[in-house]
Amino acid sequence: MSITSGVLVGNPRPASRTLGAAVALRDAVHLVLGDATAGPVVDAAELAQQVFAPDATAVKAALESLAAAKVLVVASPTYKATYTGLLKAVLDQAPGGWLKGVVALPLQVAASDKHALAVDLHLRPVLVELGAIVPGPGVFVNEARLAGDRDALAKELAEELESTGAANALRALLAQ
Repeated sequence: MSITSGVLVGNPRPASRTLGAAVALRDAVHLVLGDATAGPVVDAAELAQQVFAPDATAVKAALESLAAAKVLVVASPTYKATYTGLLKAVLDQAPGGWLKGVVALPLQVAASDKHALAVDLHLRPVLVELGAIVPGPGVFVNEARLAGDRDALAKELAEELESTGAANALRALLAQ
């Protein structure tokens, strides 16, 4: 049985390096699982104009499409030592329990390693509040790692998932 993965990126810049990192993490998940299908990729920058628009339906439709994923990568650049306001505004529109039964992998990108704890301190709790199961530590990527090939980054991230035990937890959770 194939597992469907999804990606939600909260960078205000469309087609950002954060999006590239999130897709690389999704690909890393596929490497460790072996049998996974790429599902929806939502770049919140493309929804930004509708986030606060009355009666706009695009954000809710994007969240509904992501709810079908069994594994969800949620990514943000690090702004002021936390995730972006755009990601917060998108997640605020999700219904309670939106991620119930979904395995989520939080990812944050920053220019400095001093922000490495932000992913577990800020983004992880929001995903858990929405009902997600987070199988290990959040993933932090220093921007310097984004200059190379995405496939190489995916392999590095797969190795990190294995070394932290997140890959084993992910496999065990999805086998249930």
